[in-house]
Amino acid sequence: MNQDMSIVRLVLDASWVVQAVMALLACVSIASWAAIFRKIFALRRVKSLNEAFEREFWSGTTLNDLYASAAQNARAAGPMERIFASGMREFQKLRERRIQDGGVLLDGARRAMRASYQREMDAVESQLSLLATTGSVSPYVGLFGTVWGIMHAFTGLASLQQVTLASVAPGIAEALVATAIGLFAAIPAVTAYNRFARDIDRVSIQLETFIEEFTNILQRSVGAPGAPQTTAGR
Repeated sequence: MNQDMSIVRLVLDASWVVQAVMALLACVSIASWAAIFRKIFALRRVKSLNEAFEREFWSGTTLNDLYASAAQNARAAGPMERIFASGMREFQKLRERRIQDGGVLLDGARRAMRASYQREMDAVESQLSLLATTGSVSPYVGLFGTVWGIMHAFTGLASLQQVTLASVAPGIAEALVATAIGLFAAIPAVTAYNRFARDIDRVSIQLETFIEEFTNILQRSVGAPGAPQTTAGR
């Protein structure tokens, strides 16, 4: 039992199949952590931009002024501001065609906002599939490495006349490292996925609520001639 049983030594002494599994899991873990940090910063930015626009929206500024500001800052705008701009753009286009039917105006604005909402949610939900795949597949990949390593270890013991714990332990330990790396990759990915899914649900509810509230404001302005000057203050 005087053999070097450190993690590094176990990895270096493992069979090439187990080493390939470990390398794959290490790469997946690095990609997963990179996605986690990107998503943390992205969701913080979305939340900050949505809250800033929502405060401005309910501050009493006219819809035309809000739309002009959203058009100028299209690239730096948040999801809520882009949804608002989509609805206002379609509403004004229909007004310019001298469509007076309130139902047609509201339906067009709502459809434009729903389409923009779907695009924004697709962007917000990006990279979640990587975390979900990492969390569900990594333990099984690690288990495959472990099973292969144990098979390799017992195959090597077949030629020995006397098998002791000292001869069995290194091979099994090498194989179990693959499972440990698989769990190391999977646990953070699953935890982050659940957290991000909850945060994204909140963003989705916030955006859907805004669409309904903005639609109500447009409905009150349908009877006014020209572009709506209604303020959005509560």
